[in-house]
Amino acid sequence: MESDTLISTCILHCLPARFFYIDLLQEVVEHGAAVAAAAQTEPQQPVPPQLSGRTLERVVVHPLVLLSIVDHYNRVPRDTRKRAVGVLLGTSSRGTVDVTNCYAVSFEEDDKDPRIWFLDHNYHESMFSMFKRINAKQHVVGWYSTGSKLKENDLDVHALFNNYVPNPVLVIIDVQPKELGIPTKAYYAVEEVKENATQKSQKVFVHVPSENAAHEVEEIGVEHLLRDVKDTTISTLATEDVFNLLPNLNVNELIKAFAVKTNDMMLVIYLSSLIRSVIALHNLINNKMLNKEHEKVEDSKPAAVPAVAGS
Repeated sequence: MESDTLISTCILHCLPARFFYIDLLQEVVEHGAAVAAAAQTEPQQPVPPQLSGRTLERVVVHPLVLLSIVDHYNRVPRDTRKRAVGVLLGTSSRGTVDVTNCYAVSFEEDDKDPRIWFLDHNYHESMFSMFKRINAKQHVVGWYSTGSKLKENDLDVHALFNNYVPNPVLVIIDVQPKELGIPTKAYYAVEEVKENATQKSQKVFVHVPSENAAHEVEEIGVEHLLRDVKDTTISTLATEDVFNLLPNLNVNELIKAFAVKTNDMMLVIYLSSLIRSVIALHNLINNKMLNKEHEKVEDSKPAAVPAVAGS
């Protein structure tokens, strides 16, 4: 859980400002696989009886999803009162929802009347059909929203996603966390039955534990992303030892040495090509001169007179 907190906070805090807590994120990437494996072996907690239907025990959010949501927030609603809304893709089995991908959708809502909102579900259906061609195993598992808490119209938006998945999840991403911790909060809706039979039941959100985990491929991707953002040659990632042995190429002296060495090699190649061309031209001229001498010798020879028979 500690590593989950570190990776999510580093990504959400640092990416918009182009600054990363390198040591923290490296520690996360190194232990991410172990945390995910340990989480899968944890005993399942008993589910309260009032949670009928498909029960959810935890929601796992991958780094690619966090990066995509932060990018969506920085491109569209940043420095405004709006929020970023999109669709979550992944798989679900045995009470665990594994969120591995996402994409943004157009969303508008009235600040004065939260009951008035618009979500471009036609765009969502087109995007999902294209994602389905790439990875048929991924399906819609829910939707995301940026912010720090639930909104008044979230249940209405949640009801729209019931058309695409039986029990969708809502993941709220706090892209501007004020304290160290996991910035993801997951919910799913259940039918609340009133004690009084005359009262009508209604949907309510139930909190689900969420965590951040990464596959080995994602760990390597995050490591390389850190190297692109900030120049560092020190890493504690065991699976990346071979890359750590490579020298740091972002040094002025090394760049200059490579340029001088390349120029020397290109000069040798140029001179070799020039000499080869001169030799080829010399051989061509010699051949032409020899051919002319042979022709002169042949022309200077007397022609043979044929003998007349019967003379």
